[in-house]
Amino acid sequence: MSVSLRDAIKQGLVEATKAQDKRRIGTLRLIQAAVKDRDIAGRTDGRDAGVGDAEILEVLSRMVKQRRESASIYEQAGRTELAEQENEEIAIIESFMPKQLSPEETAAAVEAVIAETGAASIKDMGRVMGELKKRHAGQMDFAKAGAIVKEKLA
Repeated sequence: MSVSLRDAIKQGLVEATKAQDKRRIGTLRLIQAAVKDRDIAGRTDGRDAGVGDAEILEVLSRMVKQRRESASIYEQAGRTELAEQENEEIAIIESFMPKQLSPEETAAAVEAVIAETGAASIKDMGRVMGELKKRHAGQMDFAKAGAIVKEKLA
């Protein structure tokens, strides 16, 4: 049986603590806190077991997106040390995510889903995006994929 994402993060924290890697420890604790928040939110919906890997991947994707935005802002403000810190955290978070699809692979996935769903107009965009999120959770930047979908269906 493969290790769950939650267990992999917990194991990563144990290893980082042994190695006294402060950046990694801090980042992994932030991940655990975000996942715990999602678990608590899930309990109000009656899901007591905690969230699954798919939702943890959503949390990780959102964390990466936030850090990319922050790094960009820091770079524009000339705060390279803070931008570098954000980029280090991105690398740590991404180490728990599946390999990201290249722009070419993303475009191919979009075309495949459009063909399979029979999407013909921009009205079908929601259905296409929903299917992409189901198949490629954590593997692609959905903002970029959305732009490709919009371009193909326009």
